[in-house]
Amino acid sequence: MNDAILREIGAEQLKKDLTPFKVGDEIEVALHIKEGDKSRIQKFTGIVISRRGIGISESFTVRRVADGYGVERVFPLHSPNIVAIKVTKESVVLDRAKMYYIRKRIGKAASQVREKRFFAKK
Repeated sequence: MNDAILREIGAEQLKKDLTPFKVGDEIEVALHIKEGDKSRIQKFTGIVISRRGIGISESFTVRRVADGYGVERVFPLHSPNIVAIKVTKESVVLDRAKMYYIRKRIGKAASQVREKRFFAKK
């Protein structure tokens, strides 16, 4: 009984217009940031290293290297603060659910994932 009520409330808050993405893709997340009485949109670009959860509690982790330091952020997928999610590079389908091994990579290798390429047939 209680679980059905929670699922019904959560279903109302789910976003319908989500861009499909998977672990390994490079994405650009546009966030609504509020500072005092001003608000702006900030973009965070990086590689998706994990996705977890279902329904309203689904979240994903994005990692990027900024000034030589690895920066990771966890975003709730259905958050009202997320304005848009855009896939900039699609990766080759991996047989992995998480890409935590990226954390040990240094330099250019930290941001490289095999990119999916589409070839036109003649």
